[in-house]
Amino acid sequence: MPDLPQHRPVLAGARYNGMAGSGLRLEALPEGHLLHVLGAIQPAALAAELVKAGLANSSIRTAGFRQWFVAGDAPLPPAGLDVLTTALAGKAFVMDQSHGRVRIGVSGRSSRLLLSKGTAVDLDPSVFPEGSSAMTMVGQISVQIVRTGNDSFELTVPRSFAESLWDELCDMAASAEKDGGV
Repeated sequence: MPDLPQHRPVLAGARYNGMAGSGLRLEALPEGHLLHVLGAIQPAALAAELVKAGLANSSIRTAGFRQWFVAGDAPLPPAGLDVLTTALAGKAFVMDQSHGRVRIGVSGRSSRLLLSKGTAVDLDPSVFPEGSSAMTMVGQISVQIVRTGNDSFELTVPRSFAESLWDELCDMAASAEKDGGV
């Protein structure tokens, strides 16, 4: 019998530390867990259920009307998914997207400028404060952008587009640095 395929992170070891003084960093984030939750449950109630399911360190991101992504760095134990699915029965549906999406971190004082080259979302902190999220396009690739700090963002992209998005971000960063814009 052939060996079963082994999971290999799409962007394993990928890093981009901009030119000296640019203050820009791109990094592939751990492929932990990503759940898509749909239903009539409030984020506070969802957070309480995540704690019960052993996913207290996960973050909840708005993904649309009555839709959230629950993201975390640790792999999802099957028992945790079962506990959460049972707890949310009748209130929300849970779909494990861990295998199908990849997260990329963009940080540094030039991160907002870099992302503004690829998306029409207004990333000014007064409009898009920490914790905000938006489903948008970067170039031709669908992503969710989340502000995780003053100068840091997380992009969630379908797995099959992760390398293309990575290359596009690196190209935009290198071009901006060459022109002195980042």
